[in-house]
Amino acid sequence: MFNKKKNLTKSALFFALLAAGFQSVQAQEKEQVKGATQQESGAFLSGVSIKAVHQTSGRTFTTSSGERGLFSFNGLPEGGPYQFIFTSVGFQPDTLSGYTIQAGKQLALSVKLQPITTALEEVVIGYGRMARKDVTSSITTVKAEDMNVGVFTSPAQMLQGKVPGLTISTNNSNPNATPSVSLRGASTLRSGEAMEPYYVIDGVPGASLSLVAPDDIESIDVLRDASATAIYGSKAANGVIIVTTKKGKSEQTNISYNGYVAIDNVAKRYEMMNGEQYRKFVADNGFSMEPTDDLGADTDWQREVERTGISNNHNISLLGGAGKTQYAASLNTLKNNGVINGTDMGRQIGRGFLQTKALEDRLTASFNVTTSITKQNDVLALGDGLSVYDAMYYYLPVSPVRTEDDRWFEKPDRSQYVNPVALIAENTNFSKTKVIQAHAKVGYEILPSLIYNIDLSLQNRQYNHSQYYSSLSMAARNQNGKSIRAAVEDERKVMEMNLSYEKLIAGAHKVSALAGYSWEENNNDDGFQLTTSDYYDDGLSYYNPGMANVVDLLGFGNYYLSTLRMISVYGRLNYAFNSKYLLQATVRRDGSSAFGANNRWATFPSISAAWRLSDEPFIKQTGLFEDLKLRAGYGVSGNSLGFDVFTSRQVYGATSSFYTNAFGNQLRTLAALRNANPDLRWERTGMLNVGLDFAFLGNRLSGTVEFYDKNTTDLIYDYQVSTTKYLFGSLTANVGEINNKGVELTLNATPVKSSDVTWNTGIVVSHNKNVVTRISNEEFSTDYIDLSDLGGAGQSNAFQQRLIEGAPIGQFYTWEWAGYNDDGISTFYVRDAQTGERTGETTITPTNKDRGATGSAQPNMTLGWNNTITYKNFALTGMFQGVFGHKIMNATRARHSNVVGNAGQKNLLATVLETEIPADINAHYLSDRYLEKGDYLRLANLTLSYNLRNLGTQLKNVRLYANINNAFVITGYKGVDPEVDLGGLTPGIDNRQTYPRTRTFMFGLNFNL
Repeated sequence: MFNKKKNLTKSALFFALLAAGFQSVQAQEKEQVKGATQQESGAFLSGVSIKAVHQTSGRTFTTSSGERGLFSFNGLPEGGPYQFIFTSVGFQPDTLSGYTIQAGKQLALSVKLQPITTALEEVVIGYGRMARKDVTSSITTVKAEDMNVGVFTSPAQMLQGKVPGLTISTNNSNPNATPSVSLRGASTLRSGEAMEPYYVIDGVPGASLSLVAPDDIESIDVLRDASATAIYGSKAANGVIIVTTKKGKSEQTNISYNGYVAIDNVAKRYEMMNGEQYRKFVADNGFSMEPTDDLGADTDWQREVERTGISNNHNISLLGGAGKTQYAASLNTLKNNGVINGTDMGRQIGRGFLQTKALEDRLTASFNVTTSITKQNDVLALGDGLSVYDAMYYYLPVSPVRTEDDRWFEKPDRSQYVNPVALIAENTNFSKTKVIQAHAKVGYEILPSLIYNIDLSLQNRQYNHSQYYSSLSMAARNQNGKSIRAAVEDERKVMEMNLSYEKLIAGAHKVSALAGYSWEENNNDDGFQLTTSDYYDDGLSYYNPGMANVVDLLGFGNYYLSTLRMISVYGRLNYAFNSKYLLQATVRRDGSSAFGANNRWATFPSISAAWRLSDEPFIKQTGLFEDLKLRAGYGVSGNSLGFDVFTSRQVYGATSSFYTNAFGNQLRTLAALRNANPDLRWERTGMLNVGLDFAFLGNRLSGTVEFYDKNTTDLIYDYQVSTTKYLFGSLTANVGEINNKGVELTLNATPVKSSDVTWNTGIVVSHNKNVVTRISNEEFSTDYIDLSDLGGAGQSNAFQQRLIEGAPIGQFYTWEWAGYNDDGISTFYVRDAQTGERTGETTITPTNKDRGATGSAQPNMTLGWNNTITYKNFALTGMFQGVFGHKIMNATRARHSNVVGNAGQKNLLATVLETEIPADINAHYLSDRYLEKGDYLRLANLTLSYNLRNLGTQLKNVRLYANINNAFVITGYKGVDPEVDLGGLTPGIDNRQTYPRTRTFMFGLNFNL
């Protein structure tokens, strides 16, 4: 009995195994594709998404790899061709193409995915590239696919909200405006390019951004700390932005087109009184108008000067290569029409690149030539009311644009009162800029790992400016037409030579070194200007100044040829042990003719180190981090930008005075225009930077935390001096000191990742504290420097900001509003002249001593939040941008709230009906009443795109997209827009010259052949 039962058990087990084997054979027969996914090291990689695309029908099938990296496909339609796409978070995607499914035959596939973690990407550094895993300093890289999309006139706008510590701001949507760009706070008392980062384009230092079409950019690397920027020495105190353009690849040819059309409309207007409101306000409050003003009109002057701006952009590029040669060529044309009539910008950029190898591939030679032509039309934005952006608000709504006899409706006898439509029609303001740059580079491998490089570049810029004020222009009253023509040429030559060496020793010690020499010459402001007036007719505009009867002897322009030379030597040494312990040291010595004879040379060193903690056993065994690296560095850089050869020298020149000599001839007088300062030296910025890079959760969450302390000494400023000691009343000297401290956070995450849906999100948050620590020394002493004289009736020399020790640049120093007195007049707190403290009294006639610190224009925090959601072929990208914790002086609102001064003469804000007392003679006084919070959060960019890929051998892909710029903004600011200029010495000012902010709708097409 027992044996029978045992035999039955054996039989049952036999049949079960037979059935299982049969099922396994069936499964194998059904598995048409089997394969494995691995990492670069050979280890199995699980969780890889695999998509099988039947290229003929477009049908897709998906699966993913299991724990041992194995995957399979069943039920695929026979035929082909099939394409298998492998994707995984933290790894570069891979594609296998050209496969056919046949009955009874099984495909076997195997791939090794290459990681793309922060440890293995390459970044561009000064004079070379480096694997990100070996970087010891603070560098942020933004790829082309991650940049902002919009009608941009400067590539810098593509970085807004992308880079921690980088503040990009503009107070308008004028197509001719350029944004202010600052990195980690203001560190100079000079303006212009002296406050901006240094730009390097394809290895050419100091190249013009107007030479780069946004569609041609491959990536932008932002060098943020001094240990990264010190290799550029005296030009790198404000950081370095390195732009890399697209190049061709061997055995590949790619023809691409990208074009868009954009529609701009004004996003928000000032609500001024209409005709009915204005008449009632004047009548109800005891004011009066001149009878000739009110002709029964109801004119909306903002809409009279505005239009819908239509812009378009087209970019065609050819990239490719064959054998040892790569090439690239592109042509870009942009036409940006502003929403104010008479404002537009057109630009054409052509680029050609060729690179090849010779001498058994030991020599690499490349040549690049780029040219751009920019044409700009703008409207007048002068003072004294001669500004379209001011007149469009203040002109009376009860007056018409033209009179019954078809003349401009004007009031010549009224101060600062000009018809804004006439300002556009009767004045021409045109400029044309041509820039051409040629760049040649040769690299020769002298010995294995030892390469000699030489770079030669030449940039020529020609600028022509033409203005014409017609005989009807209020800007050139009674001059019978006025013409201003200017032509200026700048030329820049650079030669760079260096030796680079890189060697891996014993498989663990990686050593690289760089030693170089640089020579640069700039010939700037080689030009002249001619100002003429009194024409017989307006027909020729500015084209024939020889027809004029008057030549303005003071109107030749301040153009003086300045030849500035700089010579530099530099070096860098990098050491890495198993990519775990990293060290970098750099030094640069610069000599410049811009500085005093006693201080022509300066040295800028830096050192930084990093420790990759994630490679240590005690971190590895936690299994938490894919990457964890601690960095620290200190470096010194300088700021020689914005100088000319005359800065430190005694200069004599012509004045505006004339005298009559003994023969009755009028001769122009000469006088000292600048004092010599042989001791003038470089501004020096020392920066300590500590950073922590991290990545965990399978690289689905990564980021960086940075702390920096940036101190700038020997600040250059013009100080008043005695003319008994000096020939001129001011001297350019090194005195001040500024400190910036900050914390920056970058987070990148992939919260959702599946075969069809992916959500990538990234946030950058920055905090910077700016303090002017010194503006005096033993020789040059001042308690403060007043800035921002915004004008206004009854407010002569009423400055709104003060440069003072212990406060930031942009410190508001204003009167403090104390409410109304019994007569309904605004009052202000009185301060003691000695102590500066409030006395408890109020006054309706405040003076300079009554001003006090009332806020700062420096933000406490800037924010960028980027999101990309993809679903199959659709992608939705949104970028939120915000600035918080600062104040804005809304002088525009104050100006148009001047009840007593404007009623009956000029228009007023409609809000005056609710906010102002008609008897208030001080309603417009600039005080902390008009100092508003500038906080805002803006959906700056929203893009929806549809991508069609792998369409065949002729058409590689097509992308259709729609975009909205400035979709909405959340703010409590009462002006047109809270994004005001945050650069320069007077940030945070909104004062009557504001071009309207627009909302832009873009529709574009991109395809590749």
